[in-house]
Parts: sequence; structure tokens; C-alpha cells
Amino acid sequence: MHAPRRRGDYAPVVVITQQAKIIDGKALAQAVKADVKRRAAALRDAGRPPRLDALLVGGDSGAVLYARNQARTCRELNIDHELHRLPAAASFQDIAGRVLLLNEDANVQAIMIHLPLPDAVDTEKIQSLIAVEKDVEGVNPANIGNIVYGRRSLVPCTALAVMQAIESTGIELPGALCVCVGASNIVGKPVVVLLMSVDATVVSTNIHTTAIEALTSQADVLVSAAGVPGLVQKHWVKPGAVVIDVGIRRVQDAGGKMITTGDVAFDEVAAVAGHITPVPGGIGPMTVSMLMRNVVDAAEHARA
Repeated sequence: MHAPRRRGDYAPVVVITQQAKIIDGKALAQAVKADVKRRAAALRDAGRPPRLDALLVGGDSGAVLYARNQARTCRELNIDHELHRLPAAASFQDIAGRVLLLNEDANVQAIMIHLPLPDAVDTEKIQSLIAVEKDVEGVNPANIGNIVYGRRSLVPCTALAVMQAIESTGIELPGALCVCVGASNIVGKPVVVLLMSVDATVVSTNIHTTAIEALTSQADVLVSAAGVPGLVQKHWVKPGAVVIDVGIRRVQDAGGKMITTGDVAFDEVAAVAGHITPVPGGIGPMTVSMLMRNVVDAAEHARA
């Protein structure tokens, strides 16, 4: 299983603000990328260059921009990048056929699919077709099952970023009470499974959870991935807790200016938390670096 790196592999990078220490996601991401670049260079020197094959359907502006930035990041890290484009009118059969061809290609080590897919296409069914060993976003349900059973697996990138951020604080996770707000398939559930794998005591909450503040206020680690701006307030947080904000939204501030914010009411929570991730600059930058780490992991095992 692709477990999070051992504590100490990357030193925590923090800046003091009020009581809480800010977990600097940009600095942690750079440390991960430096490791990825070194490993990718070693593969290339051995005649086994790592490669990411990405599938883009249609011309969604956000997806196109992400694909362009992804290609640039790959170049920076000694990773080859191949973008496969299909028209917006592509059917389920068209997309599924391309994924299956990539699965069968021995030169393909790592596969990811840019979203969104066309409305008529079942995204989860397409993602479940990606070969488990090439699924670098960890979206095939089999990869989550492998984590549960302690087998080698490629883990969803945001969940890996959350674990890296938590472990950078130095907290002892075995026995620690960890509460995750939000139970999505790509963040909440994988985070819960990863925390369980290191013997933390884990509580998963969702929109039906009652008296949620009574749970979160006892947590040694609080992870919020609900996508609700300002949801987590000061009284939700145990003094000294590690607070990880995965939510990200564009909202208008009091002056009408558009700003990026997360689930956590940052200023008030930073006054009581021990460690906290900012938005932006926290989990976001780390997620991209974890995707690149998964690509190199897949390449190393594909050629082992």
C-alpha cells in the first residue's frame, strides 16, 4: 500500500500566527516534488522514463487549463506527459474504449481522466475501468478496498495531501481522536481509511450527523471537507487541535470582492488551534504534488 511518508521524511514548515502554527502547503509540496524529481530522474537514467497519460474529453476551460498546467509540472519533474483528446460528443463507448486501450498498452504506466465528462456519461463507471495499478488518482473503488485490507494501493491525491499535512505537525496518530467532517468518495472516506490504517480513533460525520460540534470539539485532529464556507467555527475546535481545511470556494466578501475561502473560519479558529492549514496555500498545492508522486510510484512498480 502507498502509505503516507514516515514522520520526518519531510520536515514541517510552519509560520506562527496567533496561537496556531500555519501548515505551509506550498513548502511541503515543494519538498514532495523535489523527491519526485529525484526518483523520476533515476528512472530516466535507467532507461525507464515515467509517463502520465491523461484523457481529456471536450474543451471545458477549467479542464484545459488544468491539463496545460499538469503538462508543465510533468516537464519540471522529469515526467513525460501524453494528453489524449476526445471530442465533446464522445460516447460512453468511445471513452471506455480509449481507457481500455491505455490499460492494455505496456508503455502506459499511469492514467488519469480530466473532469468533467459529458453529462450523458457515467463518470464513476469510466473511472472504475482504469487498471488498478495505473490509477494514479485512486478513483477506482478497488484501490480504496486495497487500502482497507492493507494491500499496496494508489491512494486519492487529496487524501494523501491531508495525511502529509497532519503528519508534518509531529502529532502521534495512534490513539488520537480524529474527526472528519464530510464523507465524499474522493476525500472524506479515503481520509478516514488512511487514519484508521495508522491506528487513529476515527469518527466520520455527514449532513445527517446531529450535535456535530460535540464531536469536533473533542478532536485532536479535525479534517473538514464539506465544501461549506465558514462552517467550522471557534467553538467547534479543541484548543491545540490540528485543523485541516480541505474545502475551497469562491465567495464575495463584505466589500463585494471575490475571494477564495475554505470550510474553516480561519481567523477565529487560528486563535485556538495548535496547527491549521490556510485556504489558499494549504491542501491545494499539496494535492498536485501527490499526483506526481503517485505517477512515479506507479512507474517504479510497473518496471520493477
